[in-house]
Amino acid sequence: MIIPLEKLINYNDNAYELAVAMTKRAYQLAVLKGPEVEKNNGKVVSLAAQQIFEKTIEYKFIQS
Repeated sequence: MIIPLEKLINYNDNAYELAVAMTKRAYQLAVLKGPEVEKNNGKVVSLAAQQIFEKTIEYKFIQS
């Protein structure tokens, strides 16, 4: 699987928030090493991007 470039190009919200969410999710996936990661050949960044764009997971930032 590759990073969905078309979805990245057409993304109209806060790009910084998206980058942070993808980074944190990729880290979670790398630590957990679940079956989804193995199925995706260990490509956690593209898997994180797919999950965020397909709304399989949601993210929320809390300002302090």
